[in-house]
Amino acid sequence: MLEAGKNKETIVAAGGYGVPLRKSDRLQLPLNDDHCTIETFGDWLARHDGERLAVDLFTGAGGLSLGIQDAGWTIAAGVDFDERAVETHASNFPGLSLRLDLAEVEVRDHLVQVLSDAKIDLIAGGPPCQPFSRAGRNKIRDLVLNHGRDPDDLRKELWRAYLDIVTRVRPRAVLMENVPDMGLADDFAVIRILQDKLEKMGYATEVRLASASDFGVPQHRKRLILLARNDIDFFDWPDEKCPQPTLRDAIADLPGFNFGPRELIGDRELTYDESQDLSELAQEMRDGAEPGVVHDHMTRAVREDDYATFNRMTSTTLYSDLDESERRYRADSFTDKYKRLGYGDLSRTITAHIAKDGYWYIHPEEPRTLTVREAARVQTFPDRFRFAGTRSDAFRQIGNAVPPQLGRAAASALKPLESDDVPGVEPLWVQVREELAEWARANRDGEKWYSYPAPEMGPVQAAVVALLAGTRELDLASIAEFVRGWKRITPGRYLDLLHKAPTRSAYKRLGRLTQAIDVPGIWNVKRRAELARLLELAPAQEAVFTMLLGQDDLLVLNQATLRVAARVAGSESDRTNRQTTGRVDLSRLVGAEEDASLRLAAVQVIGRTLCTAEDPNCAECPLANVCREPQDGTDLRREAADGTLLSVL
Repeated sequence: MLEAGKNKETIVAAGGYGVPLRKSDRLQLPLNDDHCTIETFGDWLARHDGERLAVDLFTGAGGLSLGIQDAGWTIAAGVDFDERAVETHASNFPGLSLRLDLAEVEVRDHLVQVLSDAKIDLIAGGPPCQPFSRAGRNKIRDLVLNHGRDPDDLRKELWRAYLDIVTRVRPRAVLMENVPDMGLADDFAVIRILQDKLEKMGYATEVRLASASDFGVPQHRKRLILLARNDIDFFDWPDEKCPQPTLRDAIADLPGFNFGPRELIGDRELTYDESQDLSELAQEMRDGAEPGVVHDHMTRAVREDDYATFNRMTSTTLYSDLDESERRYRADSFTDKYKRLGYGDLSRTITAHIAKDGYWYIHPEEPRTLTVREAARVQTFPDRFRFAGTRSDAFRQIGNAVPPQLGRAAASALKPLESDDVPGVEPLWVQVREELAEWARANRDGEKWYSYPAPEMGPVQAAVVALLAGTRELDLASIAEFVRGWKRITPGRYLDLLHKAPTRSAYKRLGRLTQAIDVPGIWNVKRRAELARLLELAPAQEAVFTMLLGQDDLLVLNQATLRVAARVAGSESDRTNRQTTGRVDLSRLVGAEEDASLRLAAVQVIGRTLCTAEDPNCAECPLANVCREPQDGTDLRREAADGTLLSVL
């Protein structure tokens, strides 16, 4: 155990916090020996002729860059707007490290021009994404359609900037990483747009919600990974790590501390014992590090009351378990304000929040929060990797980073073929979605018109069908036919409709229409959101209502749609992970933009009438030839000797 460190820190305030607030020294890092500038980039390219070059956009400190580098690429350029992160990248990687605001079109033009002399094999990045809320999508669409707004004039949507650069550089492979909420919060609208654009450009794509711990990262952390390549259709991920490394494997070899409350903890440089019996992960983290030295093993001082509290906590102690005198925050609002990590478990997700408050990350044995080096280890940054700026700058960069070992696994799935015989990519899913839309158009002209967005499907018809969702098909068909052509519901029509209700349940559901009868203009499609509120539509009913009006890029997750998507994907997402993997599987079929609602309706019809739980009719299903789990024992995909997609329309 080491005595408390002597790192240079400046007291900036004391106040009522209980411990002096100290700002650490600012670490200034040297440039990488193979660093270059825009002016010398041509010479740098000449020195690296024949190597697989990668560009990392929105790179942060470079967790993804490191993973890509470990997977066999040479980093030609990293771009970010965070000054400290760019300094970190410039020290740890070769090539260009550029501080640019990619939201600006002129800046992207300049970057594309700089890269024009390079043969870029891979473009990677994690653009900060602002998922569309459903209300936000409707507002944007309305502004575009009715007020002449440029749909690309959305500065905060940096994924558009990312796609713009990919479109113009046209690398062989693409890797995009983000938090799962990017997809889950907006029904994968952004991801579906990206997939659709890339596939129409000739790329095969794959979306995966990956658990970092499956690939050697000792923490609970899920990331959304979008992969694309234009040489083959196959993505070969490396095997998952088994057993998964624990927090003990990651940090137990680092020096411990003897310290008291309010004392400084750790230092920029400490002695490291190289004679230990190290875990496989710790050995990897020490690779390339300065022998006998560990850097940046330091963290904040601890208040006296927290020092005592931390000593009494275990990894299972909840914040609400603490005595009221030990809590500075309401236990009902901050249920996990303090979290002591367990050596035998995975760490909780390291986030940028650690830069402001480390109490989510209390050391398993000592009464303190994790150090910079420990947080870096949990993210799988090796000890040789340093972070520019103050201690808080380092914590922020680490928390925002992609775990390098997860980045390595994702990049490995994009490795080029060793053979010169590259088969190329068949635009299979583009064709599948086009045929699915054609099948839907043909069917909506028949007796099941009420199941699809169509010229005849107005707010009246959509509201009635949504209210009766889940009723018998025969009853739904007869009532939909009864209201066909109605532009609004008058009191007389309302009474006639109630008389058509086949069951007490249907009568009760249709009774909600009375709330909209006397509201002027409510049956205008532009007031669909207000109408849905008036009718008190449940979330599932509102999803059907919106889908039938063709007004939104949403996904309707129910037994029918999930069953079809899971069978086509050959997964169990209709039974497990419905909200996550189920959305991924369904989004592949639905696609994006103009015909998304039409295809979604088609999937729902297929699930209700053809791809049923029992006795499915695969022979008439338009998806049978791409289904990985045909239900009638016949693999229709084999009917095409050359492997091309068969049409069953």
